[in-house]
Amino acid sequence: MMEWALERGISVHRSCAVLRINRRRVVRWKNRRRRGPGVADTKPGPRQALHRIVPVERQQVLDFARQEAYADLSHRMLTVTAWEMNLFFVSFSTVYRILRDEGLMTPRGYQRRHNGRSLPPVRQALTGANQRWCWDISYIHTYEKGIYLYLYLLLDEYSRKAISWVISWRQDSQTARHLLDKGLAEENILDLPEQDRPVIINDRGRQMKAKPVHQLLRDHAMPQMFARPRTPNDNPFIEAAFSTVKCVPEYPGQFRDVEDAQPYFKNYFRWYNEEHYHSGIDYVTPAQAHNGLRDKILADRQQKFDQHRQWRKAVNRRLTDDPNMQHQPLAKTSNQSGLRSVINS
Repeated sequence: MMEWALERGISVHRSCAVLRINRRRVVRWKNRRRRGPGVADTKPGPRQALHRIVPVERQQVLDFARQEAYADLSHRMLTVTAWEMNLFFVSFSTVYRILRDEGLMTPRGYQRRHNGRSLPPVRQALTGANQRWCWDISYIHTYEKGIYLYLYLLLDEYSRKAISWVISWRQDSQTARHLLDKGLAEENILDLPEQDRPVIINDRGRQMKAKPVHQLLRDHAMPQMFARPRTPNDNPFIEAAFSTVKCVPEYPGQFRDVEDAQPYFKNYFRWYNEEHYHSGIDYVTPAQAHNGLRDKILADRQQKFDQHRQWRKAVNRRLTDDPNMQHQPLAKTSNQSGLRSVINS
């Protein structure tokens, strides 16, 4: 392009200005073309790894994987079995790539396969609280090995607020009904028109599919959606809430009984709802989001960011003119009049 422009009377300097590139770069390109390609212009190292797999090993992997006796082994178990039989010695990732390229990485193993008909639950966009709830049950360790308490948790997806929670020794439908009844009473759901009541999403545990739970939701005109089997991503918010429960520094890890766990979780969920700045809802508390204050808080934050940005610009301009000037106190930017006084000064 430079040469084409030069033939038509356009200087290299002008062409570089139009294309917004440095003239020295064009000079380097010309010198490189005049010298011709050299070692410095090529990629370092050999084009192929010297320890790459040889064709006979690739064929050994394919022949072994296609044997009926090993068709149910995962690629890792297949590799280890071949190691033990002294057939080939390649890495897990190499076996995986070979099987993938040959279309042999369909589900291998004894695990149950999806029936191909299960679909993810359809999640409508949320515009406010109490439009969709999710709930689940999590194990809570006790001091006895193999004996657990169970934490039932009902969460609002829009605000991430813990609507209700129950600690129990059992996993049963009666406790699940109690959890849902508490949530209905806490949020006065039965006072809402039927079309405005929340949708319930849960996994496919026996407590979730139990007839008492199904009957409760049907009587109150609250649709129930189910996550796909072995797909925690279909119900991610409740999983994240359980992770937060067990990862806070104050979590003791073990409890003696229900009476020991109740005070802790009462304080925890008060903190979670009213003091915890949740990253999933733009770092406001679940209670603030549930009460419809999220947009106002975010707008106020943005306004303060803009005000401080204007203040810094004004102060830095003054510092450029007079390096000996001291910084103006930040307190003057606490309101719009204070900011105006700093800029005008």
